[in-house]
Amino acid sequence: MYDLPPVTRALLIANVVVFLLEQVPALHPYLIAYGALWPVGPAQLAALPDGGTVAVGFQFWQLISYAFLHGGWTHILFNMFALWMFGGPIEHLLGAKHYTFYYFFCALTAAIAHLLVARYFTHGFYPTIGASGAIFGLLVAFGVMYPRMKMFLIFLPIPMPAWVFVIGYILLELYLGVSGSQEGVAHFAHLGGAVGGFVLLQYWRGKLPIRPKRILTR
Repeated sequence: MYDLPPVTRALLIANVVVFLLEQVPALHPYLIAYGALWPVGPAQLAALPDGGTVAVGFQFWQLISYAFLHGGWTHILFNMFALWMFGGPIEHLLGAKHYTFYYFFCALTAAIAHLLVARYFTHGFYPTIGASGAIFGLLVAFGVMYPRMKMFLIFLPIPMPAWVFVIGYILLELYLGVSGSQEGVAHFAHLGGAVGGFVLLQYWRGKLPIRPKRILTR
């Protein structure tokens, strides 16, 4: 049986619990208003189902809270499947403390990347939700630490080394983000989580000019 380590298990449970709370009509608009990641700038009024209004805008805690909200069953199922698949091996490798820091660091860099793109390029005012930025960080970690492990897409069952899979997926995200051919998906948040995770791993592995006290050897 797959050995699911404690932090990954806790993250899975937390995401599912929050998603179930989102299904409560009375809670959903407030979870989005206060928990989703909103663009930096003046708050705006949003309508509530009961006819009232609520002010929505950026708050610092949204840099993390957005990663526990999801937009539907497909959204959370794909993210939680990826968390289950990649989170366990990376947690076993890094240990609970470093893994927890890594996961939330990737979520944070994903949020920052998305906010920068929204502010200077897209200029839209809409909420962003989902654990995908952190998940992309885990995907990059798997590709870096287990580069020769065979992987394949569900709809393209051709085995390929993990490093090829990861680079290909990132290039696809970059194309979709730049071209704007897939709206409603925060591609640059995905890329931000991937880049943040890669840089942090390189730091821990002693590959950067500034080195940690303990080097990750794998």
